[in-house]
Amino acid sequence: MFTSFGYKVVCGVVMELKNKNVLVLGLSVSGISVAKYAATEGASVIITEKRTHKPEDSVVIKELGNLGIKVEMGHHSDSAVKGADIIVTSPSIPPEAEIFQKAKCFGKEVISEPDFAYLNKKEKSKFITITGTNGKTTTTKLVSEILCNAGFNAPFCGNIGVPPTDLLQEDVDYFVMEISSYQIFHSKYLKPYIGAFINYTPDHVTWHGNAQEYLKVKQSHFLGKLAPDYAVLNFKDKHVKELKNQTPSKIVAFDDEFNDFCIFEKSDKLYVEKNKDVEKICDLSKAQIFGKHNHQNMMCAVAIAEILNISKNIIQKTIEEFKAPAHRIEFIKEIDGTKYYNDSKATNCDSAICALNAFKDKVVLIAGGRDKMTDLSEFVQTVEQKASHVILIGEATERFENALKEIGYNKIIKTNTLENAIDIAGSLKQGDVLFSPACASFDMFKNFEERGEVFRNHVLSKTTN
Repeated sequence: MFTSFGYKVVCGVVMELKNKNVLVLGLSVSGISVAKYAATEGASVIITEKRTHKPEDSVVIKELGNLGIKVEMGHHSDSAVKGADIIVTSPSIPPEAEIFQKAKCFGKEVISEPDFAYLNKKEKSKFITITGTNGKTTTTKLVSEILCNAGFNAPFCGNIGVPPTDLLQEDVDYFVMEISSYQIFHSKYLKPYIGAFINYTPDHVTWHGNAQEYLKVKQSHFLGKLAPDYAVLNFKDKHVKELKNQTPSKIVAFDDEFNDFCIFEKSDKLYVEKNKDVEKICDLSKAQIFGKHNHQNMMCAVAIAEILNISKNIIQKTIEEFKAPAHRIEFIKEIDGTKYYNDSKATNCDSAICALNAFKDKVVLIAGGRDKMTDLSEFVQTVEQKASHVILIGEATERFENALKEIGYNKIIKTNTLENAIDIAGSLKQGDVLFSPACASFDMFKNFEERGEVFRNHVLSKTTN
């Protein structure tokens, strides 16, 4: 037994929130979830949000007020911080934010929403966390479906859009959680039963300060006292494999066939090896998701399922029936022999490279958006090999165009809207159309989901000739 935030914690389960003062940083989806749960458990709750009030905030603020939750906008008051027993942060608030210095001055610890969910979960419930630069959502949903098909209550949650706190009142066996670097950075108590690391490429450099810090945060999830009981690691990724001799966790490797417990691909089939006993899992040719990156996502999911001794028949059937989540090389429609794929979730170059490499034939690529200013060398080389034409939109247009022209690639068309890009791409008749932006969405859209919906809706509105 130990004491944290002024109340007792036993086996990772919070014994009481009643009469505690809970301060939530950020009027976000996860912050609202924490506030509502804490209020229902008898806590006095304040949400503090630095940005100013917007008209669309009124509805949710009124709803929170009806639950007795106070919301302060435009500042973080000293009194709210000073009076807090528990402070829970929204994941996107950067490390250098003034509120963290304020909390430190008042001697207050700040925890993450995953921490809060972990400390309030039922004793039998376990966390399965999945991280990586790309592929987290696909893998998380696939793991959830495999476990649910095996009879467990194993909902997906986390960075995928459903805060684990939303699920605390359910009888959950496994929280299958997509966890971002932001969430890992702020977490101090979350100890998963299984943690998976799919891959690493530089991303979120501005938030973390540099690529090395981003990697350090990702790797920290598998180190020290909070390391998972099992670490599922991609041994084809050198940055992930570095953890082999650092993590105290039991290791299950994937994309590697030379370990005591591993999942590997051979002749378009997946196999599991345990203690030198090799068994076939499934034929990859029967899966509805495709591409080497998705093969790795499937291997990661299979490794988790094998740790939990899920039937191979259930694993195989789930993989064969599993469809790509929205905005991830999502097939939308075929029009006059041209297929249209929505990969709006490709918010960085590495993800777009994976998407391009998933296709056997050349495609017409639509790319661009808010530039993350990462190195474009591998991206433009892949475009040269895999794209018959490139249509550029958004703020990144000039830099992307210059990088492509530097290697002698000139099949570039520039336009000002995504809808125009779709129309031009289809009219070329030079291959299937892949929308894989390699950029963030914020120059033209609220988020990648809205961007993907615009792509989907415009394609669906088109008719055959």
